[in-house]
Amino acid sequence: MRVPMLDLHAQYQTMLDDIRSEIEKVFETHHYIMGAQVKEFEEKVQDYLGIKHAIGCASGTDALVLAIKALNIGEGDEVITTPFTFFATASSIWRNGAVPVFVDIDEDTFNLDPDKIEAAITPNTKAIMAVHLFGQCCDMARIMEIAKKHNLKVIEDNAQGIGSTFDGKMSCSFGDIGTLSFFPSKNLGAMGDAGMCLTNDDELAAGLRQLRVHGECPKYYHKWVGLNSRLDTIQAAVLLRKLDDLADWSESRRKNAAFYNEHLAGIAGLKTPVIDERAVTIYNQYTLRTERRDELMAHLQKRNIGCAVYYPLPLHLQECFTSLGYKEGDLPISERAAKEVLSIPIYPELTDEMKSYVVESIKEFFN
Repeated sequence: MRVPMLDLHAQYQTMLDDIRSEIEKVFETHHYIMGAQVKEFEEKVQDYLGIKHAIGCASGTDALVLAIKALNIGEGDEVITTPFTFFATASSIWRNGAVPVFVDIDEDTFNLDPDKIEAAITPNTKAIMAVHLFGQCCDMARIMEIAKKHNLKVIEDNAQGIGSTFDGKMSCSFGDIGTLSFFPSKNLGAMGDAGMCLTNDDELAAGLRQLRVHGECPKYYHKWVGLNSRLDTIQAAVLLRKLDDLADWSESRRKNAAFYNEHLAGIAGLKTPVIDERAVTIYNQYTLRTERRDELMAHLQKRNIGCAVYYPLPLHLQECFTSLGYKEGDLPISERAAKEVLSIPIYPELTDEMKSYVVESIKEFFN
């Protein structure tokens, strides 16, 4: 049997005709940049998430860059964030001339540990960038409390968590700006790059809309130096159709996770995901933890089971950030996680037979 890490063939099988129909509508108008479907998708996301403004852009990375620009964070400013995340979290800060300040993560959830944030705040700190890793929302109640106390802005990097909640409140609705990625492998993925900023602040929304078109308003008049970061109409058309299935997909991922949780429980040396009781996750990844990670990965690959390491080297130890002065041992929980995590298939189209094969293979390894 073969169980891929993700199967986009299976995902698109039932909806390709619908998607072709949506794309044909774009061909009829030839409005490939910022066409009608972009606004329609933005409005549909606003309704789905209950957030006032959705601003589509070219990628999840650009969404972060735009968020930082809109908050006027730049040269010499510091942004507190996690080192255990995808590179764009920190690169977006760096590209705006600001300094990423890394704080260690919670041992169980892999998310930014609120207990460690205040010690990292300096007079140069302007914001906290929280990352809802693997589809689980951070402890935003604590993070917002700290931000309010120290008059800091909050950006929610929600590339992996569209639709996740904390204490019944939707991710991307806590901070000043939230961001989404629609990279093809995400729970809601485009057929290419696409992203989005979300905010309940009218002024920030206006700034983000201006910044995504070179900072111009009106045309050819520029208040800021922005980006060329518009959401392609074809990608919006694809996402319009796929958004209809997102809630069901998220529920299917939670059911698959429950199957794994039940059948992998009690295996010595293996830890299954820990979800905060206040959080509803969407399981962008189902991430195991074991000191024998590399051996387990080799065993699963030999049995044609897809698996992946997110992420093998924390950002504070990346070569490009050497000038920040971090060294191995500075953020031990992140460093240890990077050596122990392994994500296994969790996508909605997994069959019971496939899940059982994954479980049996893992049990075989540990036995």
